Amino acid sequence: MTSETNDAEHGCVRADEEPGEDQDESCVSLEGDVEDLYEHAPCGYLSTRMDGRIAKVNTTLLNWLGYQRGELIGIKHFSDLLTVGGQLYYETHFAPQLQMQGKISGIALELKAADGTRLPVLITATVKSGGDGRPPLIRTIVFDARARRAYETEVLRARQAADRERDRLQVLAATLQKTLLPPTLVDVPGLDVSAYYHLASIDDVGGDFYDLFPLAAGTWGLFLGDVCGKGVTAAALTSLARYTLRAAAVYNPDPAAVLVNLNTVLFNEYKGSDARFCTVLFGLLTPDPDRGGFHITLAGGGHPPALLLRVDGTADFLPTLGGQLIGVLPNPRIVTTSVHLAHGDTLLLYTDGLTEAHTNAVVGGRERYGDDALLEFGHTLAPTTAADTISAVRRLLDAFGTGVDDDTAILAIHVPRPPRNIQHRSPEPEKAGATT
Repeated sequence: MTSETNDAEHGCVRADEEPGEDQDESCVSLEGDVEDLYEHAPCGYLSTRMDGRIAKVNTTLLNWLGYQRGELIGIKHFSDLLTVGGQLYYETHFAPQLQMQGKISGIALELKAADGTRLPVLITATVKSGGDGRPPLIRTIVFDARARRAYETEVLRARQAADRERDRLQVLAATLQKTLLPPTLVDVPGLDVSAYYHLASIDDVGGDFYDLFPLAAGTWGLFLGDVCGKGVTAAALTSLARYTLRAAAVYNPDPAAVLVNLNTVLFNEYKGSDARFCTVLFGLLTPDPDRGGFHITLAGGGHPPALLLRVDGTADFLPTLGGQLIGVLPNPRIVTTSVHLAHGDTLLLYTDGLTEAHTNAVVGGRERYGDDALLEFGHTLAPTTAADTISAVRRLLDAFGTGVDDDTAILAIHVPRPPRNIQHRSPEPEKAGATT
């Protein structure tokens, strides 16, 4: 490229004019501007030889670091300006990559200033091949990253604060959840009982609940239910439902009457635009001295039916379907049924987090587990014990993984087989069903 062409490209000579004195002054001024741009650019410029010895540095970088030009050029290497960690990175990554690829960009390092302070920077470097026998140089651009570092530090602090707050809320949610569940289940003579609560999320309080408690001599009440929603409002509704059920059972232990009382409380408490409701199974357990085992009467209000796993290896849902949600209507339909629990039988109560779990969530499937699959699962388990039933359901829930998007409560009661020297005649299973 000729000098005339070069001058024309810089606007020094118009195509229809001969160079004159004005144009010469303009070019001189432009050359001065280029030099000033290099020296006082908004970023640092640094040229080093291939061994890293500094050959040229602009005023901007000198001002940032507090050095005089003579203190660096021909005396210090680029690595001398780095921290100990930066020097290690330079020797093991920066320099080898630059030699192999001829360029490197966006490297975050820290430079040591003359007063010992550290300057966070972003480095971009390229190898400039020498011409006319001149050795190659490494041209480096240095960007001041102090503002970026401050921003990243602030973001990190905000994230750490958010993590601490999330941990605090998780502890609070877990503590609140524990207050809504019995710490231990009562010991019922002649029964083995086991329960489990599966949290779909550790960040929120669920609305599933259960309990087993003594009533009059020789009778026990039990319930398992699920309130609408999550969080604090669900926790308040759960607490109200649990204590209302226990109090109502003391007043009148008839299962249907207990659910009617609960419905009255919830309907009056939450009627209007802020309607709240729950589904519940409530049962009354009494020993059967004639046939052995236990007699149980269950009342259902919109809740999934209990699953009976019999000693003979069969499994069936108890007929409590048709009951309506508790707390929505002034006079909901309550469905009751009674059955004899023989020695070796196990009764499983559960919330809909189990049957509504997605079976193939890992691969994006949306198919629900469903009642039919649970019944088949029961056939494979029976006969079983309370502890083994809970363990099997826990493994099932774990297999669903992220497919369990709602909390799940499960309660299993089992009538152990009697000792060999105690015999009872085989009972005929009750299949009574009544509607209130």
